[in-house]
Amino acid sequence: MADGIDIGIYAYTHEMSVRDYECDMQGIVNNSVYQNYLEHVRHEYLKHVGIDFSAYARQGVNLVVVRAELDYKYPLTSGDTFVVALTMRRESALKFAFYQDIFLLPDHKPVLKAKIIGTALNQRGRPEIPEAFVALLNPAHE
Repeated sequence: MADGIDIGIYAYTHEMSVRDYECDMQGIVNNSVYQNYLEHVRHEYLKHVGIDFSAYARQGVNLVVVRAELDYKYPLTSGDTFVVALTMRRESALKFAFYQDIFLLPDHKPVLKAKIIGTALNQRGRPEIPEAFVALLNPAHE
Protein backbone atom coordinates (compact mmCIF):
# COMPACT_ATOMS: atom_id res chain seq x y z
CA MET A 1 0.00 0.00 0.00
CA ALA A 2 1.36 3.44 -0.95
CA ASP A 3 -0.27 6.75 -0.05
CA GLY A 4 -3.48 4.96 0.97
CA ILE A 5 -3.76 3.04 -2.32
CA ASP A 6 -4.07 -0.73 -1.91
CA ILE A 7 -3.18 -2.10 -5.35
CA GLY A 8 -4.03 -5.56 -4.00
CA ILE A 9 -7.77 -4.82 -4.20
CA TYR A 10 -7.58 -5.06 -7.99
CA ALA A 11 -7.79 -8.27 -10.00
CA TYR A 12 -5.00 -7.17 -12.35
CA THR A 13 -2.39 -4.44 -12.73
CA HIS A 14 -0.22 -3.50 -15.70
CA GLU A 15 2.68 -1.03 -15.72
CA MET A 16 3.22 1.28 -18.71
CA SER A 17 5.19 4.40 -19.71
CA VAL A 18 4.11 7.50 -21.60
CA ARG A 19 5.60 7.81 -25.09
CA ASP A 20 6.45 11.24 -26.54
CA TYR A 21 3.92 11.04 -29.38
CA GLU A 22 1.03 10.53 -26.91
CA CYS A 23 1.38 14.09 -25.64
CA ASP A 24 -0.43 17.10 -27.07
CA MET A 25 0.77 20.67 -27.55
CA GLN A 26 0.35 21.29 -23.80
CA GLY A 27 2.95 18.61 -23.09
CA ILE A 28 0.46 16.27 -21.40
CA VAL A 29 -1.10 13.00 -22.51
CA ASN A 30 -4.05 13.76 -24.77
CA ASN A 31 -7.37 12.76 -23.21
CA SER A 32 -8.14 10.30 -26.03
CA VAL A 33 -4.92 8.36 -25.35
CA TYR A 34 -6.19 7.26 -21.94
CA GLN A 35 -8.87 5.20 -23.73
CA ASN A 36 -6.05 3.36 -25.53
CA TYR A 37 -4.28 2.65 -22.25
CA LEU A 38 -7.49 1.31 -20.71
CA GLU A 39 -8.32 -0.85 -23.73
CA HIS A 40 -4.81 -2.32 -23.86
CA VAL A 41 -4.99 -3.32 -20.19
CA ARG A 42 -8.47 -4.85 -20.60
CA HIS A 43 -7.11 -7.01 -23.43
CA GLU A 44 -4.02 -7.96 -21.39
CA TYR A 45 -6.24 -8.90 -18.44
CA LEU A 46 -8.45 -11.10 -20.61
CA LYS A 47 -5.37 -12.87 -21.99
CA HIS A 48 -4.07 -13.25 -18.42
CA VAL A 49 -7.25 -15.10 -17.40
CA GLY A 50 -7.30 -17.25 -20.54
CA ILE A 51 -9.81 -15.37 -22.68
CA ASP A 52 -8.67 -14.86 -26.28
CA PHE A 53 -10.34 -11.65 -27.48
CA SER A 54 -9.48 -12.32 -31.14
CA ALA A 55 -10.72 -15.94 -30.98
CA TYR A 56 -14.13 -14.67 -29.88
CA ALA A 57 -14.19 -12.30 -32.86
CA ARG A 58 -13.29 -15.14 -35.24
CA GLN A 59 -16.24 -17.10 -33.81
CA GLY A 60 -18.58 -14.17 -34.48
CA VAL A 61 -18.78 -13.04 -30.84
CA ASN A 62 -17.77 -9.42 -30.46
CA LEU A 63 -16.81 -7.91 -27.12
CA VAL A 64 -17.88 -4.27 -27.26
CA VAL A 65 -17.82 -1.17 -25.07
CA VAL A 66 -21.27 0.38 -24.66
CA ARG A 67 -20.37 3.14 -22.19
CA ALA A 68 -17.21 4.79 -20.92
CA GLU A 69 -17.01 7.07 -17.88
CA LEU A 70 -13.61 8.69 -17.29
CA ASP A 71 -12.72 11.08 -14.49
CA TYR A 72 -9.39 12.80 -15.07
CA LYS A 73 -7.52 13.56 -11.83
CA TYR A 74 -3.93 14.45 -12.76
CA PRO A 75 -2.10 14.71 -16.13
CA LEU A 76 0.60 12.35 -17.30
CA THR A 77 3.62 13.71 -19.21
CA SER A 78 6.24 12.19 -21.50
CA GLY A 79 8.36 9.57 -19.76
CA ASP A 80 6.01 9.11 -16.81
CA THR A 81 5.65 5.54 -15.60
CA PHE A 82 2.22 4.53 -14.39
CA VAL A 83 0.14 1.52 -13.47
CA VAL A 84 -3.34 0.69 -14.71
CA ALA A 85 -5.33 -1.33 -12.16
CA LEU A 86 -8.47 -3.25 -13.08
CA THR A 87 -11.38 -5.07 -11.48
CA MET A 88 -14.24 -6.65 -13.43
CA ARG A 89 -17.82 -7.01 -12.19
CA ARG A 90 -21.24 -7.90 -13.51
CA GLU A 91 -23.23 -4.74 -14.24
CA SER A 92 -26.53 -6.42 -15.23
CA ALA A 93 -27.76 -9.66 -16.79
CA LEU A 94 -26.22 -8.67 -20.14
CA LYS A 95 -23.44 -6.25 -19.21
CA PHE A 96 -20.15 -6.30 -17.36
CA ALA A 97 -18.05 -3.42 -16.07
CA PHE A 98 -14.33 -2.87 -15.88
CA TYR A 99 -13.39 -0.55 -13.03
CA GLN A 100 -10.01 0.83 -14.02
CA ASP A 101 -7.76 3.28 -12.22
CA ILE A 102 -4.49 4.80 -13.36
CA PHE A 103 -1.83 5.73 -10.81
CA LEU A 104 1.40 7.65 -11.39
CA LEU A 105 4.46 5.78 -10.16
CA PRO A 106 6.29 5.61 -7.85
CA ASP A 107 3.95 7.41 -5.41
CA HIS A 108 0.63 6.01 -6.75
CA LYS A 109 -0.86 9.47 -7.27
CA PRO A 110 -4.37 9.03 -8.79
CA VAL A 111 -4.40 10.01 -12.47
CA LEU A 112 -7.71 8.66 -13.75
CA LYS A 113 -10.75 6.70 -12.57
CA ALA A 114 -12.81 4.89 -15.20
CA LYS A 115 -15.84 2.66 -15.44
CA ILE A 116 -16.06 0.90 -18.79
CA ILE A 117 -19.28 -1.00 -19.45
CA GLY A 118 -19.28 -3.73 -22.05
CA THR A 119 -21.22 -6.63 -23.40
CA ALA A 120 -20.72 -9.40 -25.93
CA LEU A 121 -22.73 -9.54 -29.13
CA ASN A 122 -23.40 -13.07 -30.31
CA GLN A 123 -23.47 -14.23 -33.95
CA ARG A 124 -27.00 -12.79 -34.30
CA GLY A 125 -25.88 -9.41 -32.94
CA ARG A 126 -27.73 -9.91 -29.65
CA PRO A 127 -26.17 -9.17 -26.25
CA GLU A 128 -25.07 -12.29 -24.40
CA ILE A 129 -22.37 -12.83 -21.78
CA PRO A 130 -20.13 -15.77 -22.79
CA GLU A 131 -19.81 -18.62 -20.30
CA ALA A 132 -16.09 -17.93 -19.85
CA PHE A 133 -16.99 -14.52 -18.45
CA VAL A 134 -19.43 -15.86 -15.86
CA ALA A 135 -16.64 -17.07 -13.54
CA LEU A 136 -14.84 -13.72 -13.89
CA LEU A 137 -18.01 -11.90 -12.89
CA ASN A 138 -18.53 -14.02 -9.81
CA PRO A 139 -17.57 -12.00 -6.70
CA ALA A 140 -15.69 -15.05 -5.37
CA HIS A 141 -13.19 -14.61 -8.24
CA GLU A 142 -11.89 -11.32 -6.85
